[in-house]
Amino acid sequence: MTALYWIILAVAAQRLGELVLARRNGRRLLAAGGVETGAGHYPLLVAVHGGWLLAVALLVPADAPVNGALLALYVALQGVRYWVIGTLGAQWTTRIITVPGRKLVRSGPYRYFRHPNYAVVACEIALLPLVFGAWEIALVFSALNGVLLAHRIRIENAALAKVAQ
Repeated sequence: MTALYWIILAVAAQRLGELVLARRNGRRLLAAGGVETGAGHYPLLVAVHGGWLLAVALLVPADAPVNGALLALYVALQGVRYWVIGTLGAQWTTRIITVPGRKLVRSGPYRYFRHPNYAVVACEIALLPLVFGAWEIALVFSALNGVLLAHRIRIENAALAKVAQ
C-alpha cells in the first residue's frame, strides 16, 4: 500500500472516531436540554467533507510524491484540532447544539478565534490534497467548504447569541 492510501486510511479513521465522539456528545447535550439548530445543512456538510477525502483517494495517483513539509504541517494542525476538541470537552460535536444557560467557552483556542475548529478544517481541506500536489482538489473543496462554512457560521453565531444572553 502506498503512502497516499496509508494517509487516507489514517484520516478516515480519525474522522470516524470523531463522528462517534460527536454523536455521543450530541446525545448528551440534547438530553441536557440542548437544542439543535441548522440541521438542514448538515448532510451537505458531511457530503462535502466525505467527498473531499474520497476525491483525494480516487483522483490522486497512488504513487504521487508526498510533500513532507506540507504533511508535517497537516500533522501539526491535528494538535490544534485536538486542542479545540479538548477545550470543548463534552460540548464538542459536529452539529450545532446549544444548551440554554451554559456559558460560552472562552478558553483554549477560543481565546484567540471565535471558531477555531472551522479554521482548522479549512486548512486541512486545502493542505491534504496539496501534500500530493493536487491543487485542483484543494481549490474546489476549499471553495465548497467556504460557502458552507459562511452559512454555518451565521447559523451558529445566531444560536450562540441566544444562549449567551
